[in-house]
Amino acid sequence: MNKYITELLGTFFLVFTIGCTVLGNGAGALAPLAIGSALVVMVFAGGHISGAHYNPAVTLGVWMRGKCETKDVPGYMISQIVGAMLAASAVKYLKAGAAITPISVATVPALVAEFLFTFALVFVVLNVATAKGTSGNSFYGLAIGFTVMTGAFAVGNISGGVFNPAVAVGISMMGLSAWANIWIYLLANFAAGAAAALAFGVVNPGENMGRVALRQSRAVEEVSADR
Repeated sequence: MNKYITELLGTFFLVFTIGCTVLGNGAGALAPLAIGSALVVMVFAGGHISGAHYNPAVTLGVWMRGKCETKDVPGYMISQIVGAMLAASAVKYLKAGAAITPISVATVPALVAEFLFTFALVFVVLNVATAKGTSGNSFYGLAIGFTVMTGAFAVGNISGGVFNPAVAVGISMMGLSAWANIWIYLLANFAAGAAAALAFGVVNPGENMGRVALRQSRAVEEVSADR
């Protein structure tokens, strides 16, 4: 349960920051910096508890990588979406009456932009937070947050810079994106998460993937518990 609460809280503050910095008299051109920074601090805060996914596409990639048990996947994704919905509700209350300009996207460019930077995000997460070569590092939160910040600056004017199905739900609730466009984010984000996991396996041939990784992880935990 602690993992699910952590995922809910981390996603809440990510989406809450997005809403507060974008709606009305927000942070303007600096919004991506605030959003990336929010993700940085929440990753550092919750990484040791849940892995700090805060993103269903990341959870998919980590599951395919073999670092998230199948039984936890629904709980993670539900917690993330609930966190996003609560954040959207809080923003709508705090910024009631604020001017809302919905994102206008062209379908194909938005699909491509969302796929590319969601791929980059999940690929970075897998390499800095799950790979043997970076085990125990202290920079993973910065790497993950800066990836989102970079993507938001780079393609925010093309797709909205979402890279996260839970965020897509949140911005749709806030009126920043039409519900009719949510399929673009769901398709691009989940496809990119899966593709990133496959790419991770290709470029890290020495890493165990899938159930093998989970079995070995459990074996290590059991040995440690016996000592």
